[in-house]
Amino acid sequence: MHIAPHDNQNKPIVGAEDPTVPLNYFNIVKLTQGQSFEYQVPGYETCIVPATGTVDVEVAGVTFDRLGNRGEDVWDGEPEGVYVPVGAKVRMTCTSDATETFIAGAKYDKVLEPFDVRVPELDKVQYGSDDTKTHRKIKHILGQKQHGKVGRLLVSELFTVGQGGWSGFPAHKHDTDRRDGPGGDIIETRHDETYNFRFRPKHGSGVQILQREEDKPGDAYQLMDGSTICIDKGYHPCAVMPGYEMYYFTILGGLSQRSLVQYFQPTHAYQIETIPGIKDMVAKFK
Repeated sequence: MHIAPHDNQNKPIVGAEDPTVPLNYFNIVKLTQGQSFEYQVPGYETCIVPATGTVDVEVAGVTFDRLGNRGEDVWDGEPEGVYVPVGAKVRMTCTSDATETFIAGAKYDKVLEPFDVRVPELDKVQYGSDDTKTHRKIKHILGQKQHGKVGRLLVSELFTVGQGGWSGFPAHKHDTDRRDGPGGDIIETRHDETYNFRFRPKHGSGVQILQREEDKPGDAYQLMDGSTICIDKGYHPCAVMPGYEMYYFTILGGLSQRSLVQYFQPTHAYQIETIPGIKDMVAKFK
C-alpha cells in the first residue's frame, strides 16, 4: 500500500494495529526550537530517529541529550536513535532550529530497558555494484549490534549509491513463518515492513513493485519525496530513476522472532551470485 506524501500533523502515519501492517508503527514529528512532543504506544516498542535536527529525549525518567546531528536532509550526516520500551512515556524537545523526527515501532509484549545509539554504534554495510545497478549502503540503527537489547524491531536507513538503479533485488519476501519441512531450517519469517522514501534532488522519483502471487502481474507505485510504503506480503523490489539518489527509512517488525529470514523469488534467486556483498547484507538483518 502506498501512502502519498502529506502533512500528518504529528499524528501516526501507520498507527497501532494497522490493518495492512499490524506489526509496525510509524510517525513523523516536526517541531521547531523549544517545542515538545509526547507519546506513548501500548503494545509496541519504538525507536526515535531524527531525520534532521536535534532533540532531547526523556524516556520513563531517563534523559538522552542532543540526539541527532543532521542538517539539511538525511544525506547531511549520520543517523542516531533512542530505543523506547513497550508502552513507555516519552517526551522529546527540539533543541535545534527545527527537527523532523521518525518514530519507528514494532509490536512486542515485554518491557526492556531504554538506550541510545550514537554514531559509533551504527552498523554499516555496503554492497552491490554499478555494473549490476544494485549499488547501495545500509546504516543499521537497531541492527545486529543491538540484538540482545531489542524485542522484534529492526530499524535501518538505506541509500542508493550513485544515481539510478535497483534496491531490494533479487526480489524477495518475508510474509510467512515457515521451515524446510517439519523440524527443518527456517526458510522465511513473517516481518511486516514500512518504508519512508526521500530523493536527492527532491523532485526525483522511483517505483515500488509489489508482486503478491508468483507468475501473476503485481502492482507498481510511483514514489515521491515523502512517500510511505506498507508491505504486508509479496515480493517487493524498488528502483530510482537515473540521475537521482534515493533513501528509505526502513521499519521491520517480526511476528515470532527479530532476525529476518528473506525468501528470494525462485525465478530470480540465482542473481544473488552476481551481486557483490549481498550475502553479507542479508546476514546483517538480525
